Amino acid sequence: MAGGGDESAPTLEYTPTWIVALVCSVIVLISLIFERLLHRLGKVLKKKNQKHLFDALQKIKEELMLLGFISLLLVVFQGSIQRICVSESLTHHLRPCKRDDDATSTAHYSVSSSGGIVGGGRRLLASGGDSTYCQKKGKVPLLSLEAIHELHIFIFVLAVSHVVLSAITVVLGLAQMRTWRNWEDLAQNSQGNAPLKINQVQQFEFIRKRFSGFGKDSFISSWLRSFFKQFYGSITKTDYTTMRLGFIMTHCKGNPKFNFYKYMIRVLESDFKKVVGISWYLWIFVMVFLALNIAGWNAYFWISFIPLILLLAVGTKLEHIITQLAHEVAEKHSAIAGDLVVTPSDHLFWFHRPKIVISLIHFILFQNAFEIAFFFWILTTYSFDSCIMGKIGFVIPRIVISVLIQLLCGYSTLPLYAIVTQMGNSFNKVIFDENVQTKLFGWAEGVKKNAKGTTVKGHKKPDESEGVLLQNVVGHETTPGRRGNEISEV
Repeated sequence: MAGGGDESAPTLEYTPTWIVALVCSVIVLISLIFERLLHRLGKVLKKKNQKHLFDALQKIKEELMLLGFISLLLVVFQGSIQRICVSESLTHHLRPCKRDDDATSTAHYSVSSSGGIVGGGRRLLASGGDSTYCQKKGKVPLLSLEAIHELHIFIFVLAVSHVVLSAITVVLGLAQMRTWRNWEDLAQNSQGNAPLKINQVQQFEFIRKRFSGFGKDSFISSWLRSFFKQFYGSITKTDYTTMRLGFIMTHCKGNPKFNFYKYMIRVLESDFKKVVGISWYLWIFVMVFLALNIAGWNAYFWISFIPLILLLAVGTKLEHIITQLAHEVAEKHSAIAGDLVVTPSDHLFWFHRPKIVISLIHFILFQNAFEIAFFFWILTTYSFDSCIMGKIGFVIPRIVISVLIQLLCGYSTLPLYAIVTQMGNSFNKVIFDENVQTKLFGWAEGVKKNAKGTTVKGHKKPDESEGVLLQNVVGHETTPGRRGNEISEV
């Protein structure tokens, strides 16, 4: 820490009080304005009955609180970190940049930042910790103050980038899905108006466009078509109306005018809460990625392909599920009376779990945010020409891949996810509004208590169909062929 009379780095006791008060006032004012904006946004969402978006906003506040706690820990413990001394030879290996002046260095991972946008005017978080403490022992600090400051900035940029990019992806997806509203209106208006007649399966447009025939060649061609289909017209009007009818006939047969579009939007808004957060295992990936940033490895270039490959795999799988729905109908029927109805099933998804898809999308968006955040952090902290940025031949492809992932996920994969994941055995609880959910869960708890009470007294158990309906309300699952798998009104 600088000495009391050191004019180059004066401590708080030698800083004019008006400067301290002015700086604190500005920081507090900015913080209060930001907090009020979030509060006002929450009130607007509540007023418009956007419960799921409000929950997502609360999740963002939790992430900001975690970010603030991480920042506090870095500030509080930076002096202690400075006093952890290690042999200088340990800092000569596994660096992001190679350097020739190792013999005179007193801190590792230090790169000249004079060319950076923030570089020349940057100051440390604080000067806690004696810079000569380890030098007197012939060693170097575990992490320099400058490195701690840069790490602090990177964590902040990463968290903000993930929230912003996730929001952009959802907005792009919702914009792409707006055309589906017209298809929903047409489907509701034409419900029951068409005359009942028998058609050959191949006469249905959904079968003609999605079914590739039988045999090994058709299996390969169906996967290839699914791969390329995600890049153009991933969902057509026929796809939408067919899957909509399949969902209604499975889960709410008594309500043919069920608003499937509104239901999907509510599900997507509900899932946004999961996507916008940063789970503990994602922080583990951050630590692994930081450890792999070694000079000469170009690790971030190769890592950038991971979210791209996963995104293409997810998009191909979702498209192929639609193809499988058509294949199952063509395999079982040669002619159909009335409308073509597909049968939703969990076995169409990886490990029979549709929810795996949203977890993969979450990871893809986070890793893509990591790539973009790392690029802009290096650009503003050091410069584009710094060694830690890497060679331009590796940097430009990374940026192109990141932009491609962002656009493809927003315009294709997310809308695909929104509709195809409804082709499972289960329905989401957002199918009920908040008041209905409260009443149903209260009723379900009452049935549970009554079931326990009658068992103790030796009376007969509740009716089996009642138990199935209870499972549907509590677990949001359906069992085909039972009374509880239908919802007549929403």
